[in-house]
Amino acid sequence: MSTAPRTARGTRTRAKLLQAAEAVFASVGYHDASIVKITEEADVGLGTFYLYFSGKQEIFDEVVEDLNRRVRHAMTEASRAAGNRLEAERAGFRAFFRFTAEHPALYRIVRQAEFVSPGALRMHYTRIVNGYIEGLKQAQAEGEVRPMDPTVAAWALMGIGELIGMRWVLWEEEGGTEGSSPRPDVPEDVFEEMMQFIERALAPVPNAQEGRIRP
Repeated sequence: MSTAPRTARGTRTRAKLLQAAEAVFASVGYHDASIVKITEEADVGLGTFYLYFSGKQEIFDEVVEDLNRRVRHAMTEASRAAGNRLEAERAGFRAFFRFTAEHPALYRIVRQAEFVSPGALRMHYTRIVNGYIEGLKQAQAEGEVRPMDPTVAAWALMGIGELIGMRWVLWEEEGGTEGSSPRPDVPEDVFEEMMQFIERALAPVPNAQEGRIRP
């Protein structure tokens, strides 16, 4: 179990190690990563690592949890000002794609977790879905989305975002020229097509969202 820092300096050092681990796992993968590489990236001594983490597996799991917490926060904050559930979906997906463009490690590391740490992988998706389910239940109660199984809908919506982001953010970024900046966002026409699909699926009455859903 990782050790919580007792000082502000310790908190900063631990954060540096997590940031360094994220960069190393994303660039070389879990199996080629090492504690030495992580501490070199963080510019801290090897012994310092063990003040906070027991080993590579533990810091990997913490990196997954940290990425999960940050992406959920980004989506929640973006959706907070939305007037209804469909507006919240739009704002949340934009925030997710923006986070993915800024932190491609989210995809690379979470996909490694399938083989390295299945528990961390399950935690990542379950935490996102659980929040999604509650939001859909509330929207159903307020008549903002049609009756449906919120669990199935939550997993389906998350799958849409996951694969659209992988295709138009991660793959485009990996295919770009070295040093190109900034990383690509989902093209607006792709985003709008995706949102029309989602709005049709969720809208309580077909074509109720005038101006957004084409016949």
